Order: sequence, then structure tokens, then C-alpha cells
Amino acid sequence: MKFLVILSLLVCSCYATTPTPLVIWHGMGDSCCNPLSMGSIIRLVEGQIPGIYTLSLKIGDTTTQDIMNGFLKPIPEQITMACEQIKADPNLANGFNAMGFSQGGQFLRAVAQQCDGIKMHNLISVGGQHQGVFGFPKCPNDLTFCDTLRDMLNKYAYNPTIQDHLVQAEYWHDPEHEDVYKSSNIFLPDLNNDVTVNEVYKQRLMSLNKFVMVKFTSDTMVQPIASEWFGFYAPGQAETVQSLQESDLYKNDQLGLKAMDQNEQLVFLATDGDHLQFTNEWFITNIIPYLQ
Repeated sequence: MKFLVILSLLVCSCYATTPTPLVIWHGMGDSCCNPLSMGSIIRLVEGQIPGIYTLSLKIGDTTTQDIMNGFLKPIPEQITMACEQIKADPNLANGFNAMGFSQGGQFLRAVAQQCDGIKMHNLISVGGQHQGVFGFPKCPNDLTFCDTLRDMLNKYAYNPTIQDHLVQAEYWHDPEHEDVYKSSNIFLPDLNNDVTVNEVYKQRLMSLNKFVMVKFTSDTMVQPIASEWFGFYAPGQAETVQSLQESDLYKNDQLGLKAMDQNEQLVFLATDGDHLQFTNEWFITNIIPYLQ
């Protein structure tokens, strides 16, 4: 009888465990509260993990501001706003998992590396561009000003005014002019320890349990697709792509990724689809285990 009572208590204890909270950051052209995008993801997660608390980051006071800030507010300011939201939320005080979609992937990595006083367990990057992009082929939702943005990036990405007022310029990575990229880009070279090694960034990233990167093998938005797995064009040209493991970033272990890889903290997932296109079944099988 005692054995049955103890077993019953253990079972009840397991089911009573509160799920690890989840922080989500949407991608370019999207918002925190779109019922068809982030709302759909939240419903999917809640259906698989009953009782989970989810915070979908909103950068701005309104949904419209959130969308436009994804294009126009300097990334460092966005990271500060996200950090403040997370630290102010008592539901996240004991730690959380984080999942970023498209540019939200590298933004949440910036939160992991730059935000004091938080505990991020697993980071899931869904189509994030961790070595940046060198191409701007299309925007979501047929936004009409994308042709203008594309032209500005191709010609003026590292102009100080563009850097201060166009988010996508801040992860524009020109492999043919690495010196200009490192000296003039205000966000990504610092985040990736490309110029100097910030040991705080490195140690915070290495403190993650898992860093999961999802690549879309038929992606038509991200150039090069390898950036979703932290790969990029080999320096000096824009044709040959090298993997993360072939890069100096990895070989010199300036961000801790080599050590994380050897410790099985890096997870590389792929799905056959265009940008952010996946099935619920794929998500449940491949992503939900890292959110529990």
C-alpha cells in the first residue's frame, strides 16, 4: 500500500510540474499578435504543452509600431526593449526557452548574449540569419516598399544614416568587403565577435542547454541559405558557400560555437520548404521536444 501511495504522489508531482515558459520573437513584416502567424504558433505549442506560459515580444506600443519597428528601429534599441520586457515579467524569472522566427532568431540570440540577469535555457532559431544576408530577394505580404529597401541595401547598406534607420542593413554582410562590414555594420560584427572577442557574449551563449537552428532547404528569401546554420560565403567572394565548421569563426572559436558543437549543444535541423514553411507535424516532432 505504501508503495502505491508513493508512486501515486510521484506521478501527480510529474503532472503538476509547471512547463518552462516560452518567449517568441516574430520575423520581418510580422507582428507579435497576428492570429495567423505567431498566434497560430502559440496555439500549436499550447496544444502540445498544456499550461505553458508564452510571451510574444511586441516592440512598440501598438501592433503597427511592432511591424514598422522590424524595419526601422535600430536593432540595439530593439534588444534593449526586449530585455526590459523579459526582465519585467515575473513568469520568466526562473528561466525560459526562446524561439525566434527569421530575423527574430538572431535578435533572440542577441538577447541571450547581451541581456543581464536572465536565464535562457534553449534557443530555437527558425530560419534566422546568424551570419547575416547578402541579398534581399523579396518581402512577406507583398509590401510595396521592398523594392526601395532592396535598392538601398545594395548601394548604401553601410552608410551611417542607413545603418541607423534600416534594420536589414544591420545584418547585411558583404563578403566582398569584409573590412567595411566589420568597421561599419553596427550590429552583427559585434554580436558575432568578428572584431574583438567579448568573453561575456561567448560565455552567455555557451550557457545555453541547446542552440537549435532550423534551415529551410528551398528558401527563396534568405541569401545564402547557409546563414540559417551559421554558414556564409567564404570571405572575398559571393559564390562559394562554406559551412560553420569551415569558417574562421568556428576554427578560432571566437563565439564558443566549436566548443558547443563538441558538447552537442548545437542542433542542426532542416526541412524542405520555402522560408518559414513547415507543417504542424514537422514542428511537433522536431521542435516541441526542445520546448518541454
